[in-house]
Amino acid sequence: MPSESKGRTQIPIVCPGHTRPLAELQYLYNPQEQRTFLLSACHDKMPMLRDGISGDWIGTFQGHKGAVWSCQVDPMANLAATASGDFSARVWDAITGQSLVELPHKHIVKACVFSPNSESLATGGKEALLRVFDLKLLLGGDKKTEATLQLPQEAPITKIVWISDTALLCACANGKICIWDKSELLHTFQVGTEEIRDLEVTNIPSGQTIMTVAAGSKVSFWDLNTRQMLHSYPMPIHFREEGGATLHPSGEKFVAGGSDLWVRVFDFATGEELECHKGHHGPIRCVRYAPDGKLYATGSEDGTIRLWKTDPTADE
Repeated sequence: MPSESKGRTQIPIVCPGHTRPLAELQYLYNPQEQRTFLLSACHDKMPMLRDGISGDWIGTFQGHKGAVWSCQVDPMANLAATASGDFSARVWDAITGQSLVELPHKHIVKACVFSPNSESLATGGKEALLRVFDLKLLLGGDKKTEATLQLPQEAPITKIVWISDTALLCACANGKICIWDKSELLHTFQVGTEEIRDLEVTNIPSGQTIMTVAAGSKVSFWDLNTRQMLHSYPMPIHFREEGGATLHPSGEKFVAGGSDLWVRVFDFATGEELECHKGHHGPIRCVRYAPDGKLYATGSEDGTIRLWKTDPTADE
């Protein structure tokens, strides 16, 4: 379906395959293969790996018995991890799709993410417990408690993002985001009182490290170096069910999607709406820019992923 906005017309690439609402998208560029991958987590229990440019299907990780809320590949593209409503997380061989280890939890697992050095895996969810697994010990068959660091949170965990090999951000349902470095709590951001629906960290050319947060009906941006809020913009949508926001690698604009069918692009400095596209047949559940910023992906309640050009006139 073409989408027109301020003189631009887009026909996005449609990626079918899922049968339930999408939950999360992750882009990853692998410099060894010089290839961009796209991971999708979905309520249909079948997380998928695709080519991030063409959208072509590569493989499916099969084994979960509940909705998959998060699907991630490690920076080396050797391992994958999934977080599920079946009270477990799993680590997979990203090449063969084989399940390597199952990690039992006591409630729904909403987030999983690898550290930048691929040595640790963090998980969290309804238990309100942040777990950090030592992958070398875990995959080596070590079941000792030393393989896992457990940090109690004030509320259920919704998102986790690593900001270094040892430090990470942990977002919760009470509107708080904590910075942990191993077992030390470094800082707490009080974003609001509503659940943090989406969390992203982007290093932009100015040298700033920007934290993008979608919660309630606002998108806010924070400088992680100064730990100060830069902008907070009210949106024409809300993020109470699913949805999210993603910042362009240039730091000049961002995409947001949530409670309606529209994909919107905004100016980072002013919050002005620049583009508005319709293509999905259900609310937008997740959004992410590709690493080079030339594309962004949106996942919907309608079970499809759509790939949009950042500059649709570039090839004209």
